[in-house]
Amino acid sequence: MTKLYSVFKGLLVLSFTLACVSIVQAQASRTWVSGVGNDADPCSRTAPCKTYSGALIKTAAGGEISTLDPGGYGSVTITKSISIVGTHGAGYGSILASNTNGIIVNDAQSGLPNTIVVTLRNLSINGAPTSLPGTNGIRFLSGLSLNVEDCQIFGFRAGTGHGIDVSLTAGNNQQVMVKDTQIFNNLGSGIRATHSGAGAVVRVTLDNVRSERNGNGALFQTGTAGILVDSRFSYNVSHGVSVTNAVASANIDNCRITQNTLDGVNATAGVVRLSDSYIIGNLGSGVNSPAGQVQTFGNNKIKGNVTDVTGALTPIAPPAFQ
Repeated sequence: MTKLYSVFKGLLVLSFTLACVSIVQAQASRTWVSGVGNDADPCSRTAPCKTYSGALIKTAAGGEISTLDPGGYGSVTITKSISIVGTHGAGYGSILASNTNGIIVNDAQSGLPNTIVVTLRNLSINGAPTSLPGTNGIRFLSGLSLNVEDCQIFGFRAGTGHGIDVSLTAGNNQQVMVKDTQIFNNLGSGIRATHSGAGAVVRVTLDNVRSERNGNGALFQTGTAGILVDSRFSYNVSHGVSVTNAVASANIDNCRITQNTLDGVNATAGVVRLSDSYIIGNLGSGVNSPAGQVQTFGNNKIKGNVTDVTGALTPIAPPAFQ
């Protein structure tokens, strides 16, 4: 009996091992989803999956999930390097995230935390309906790099309600790059960034981003370094751009910061550097630096706010041309 049990146990372990090997081997470098797909399918172009989470299981680390047609592809938690690429047109690659987060990026439980690289492109991430709204559009909790390009993120009005929530606790020098993206109608900030790791910094670049009708347009807290280029922060119910911690900064170049309910630029701590930007029509101060420092290259247009400048603007000598 003991011998028979040992044989049975060995066969069971072998079967489990072969099953795991089969799953690994089945992972493809590129998979596909379709609005009429099925997650039981292999996620090939001719037999696509139905959801991003279903395709993720069948996609190798570093691979790509491609979207064949507009459709609703569900919320997803990403724990490995991956690219998710939607489609253009009505519906994009849509994620309807009612009462939940749209996308979570978190490799904290992996063998190598803070190493994955995630790219999200051509996606519509929707927190509607208003009766049961989503909590955050994208949450970046652990990883090396998050790239968001040509996306729409809107309607997240429950919980913290951020369009993009960068909330890191470990690692250092992580990067978030958001380009050609619209973030609007969220309860919290269009993008909020913080890194609580001791001495750590997350670097956040916003390039051609429109953050409108949110709480704050952009909020930089502990351990963040922001670069804001060719972007708009307008009609937000709090500040356009806010820096709230001594270990935080925002470098703002060629941006439009207009019609925010409070300040256009608010620095309660940290450093803001302004260059070639329009800060006009805000209902508080155009620039407010109660305890932080706002530095200017002297080529900004700050006019038509209820109060144009509260606190001091520190001139910066323009860099020498090489």
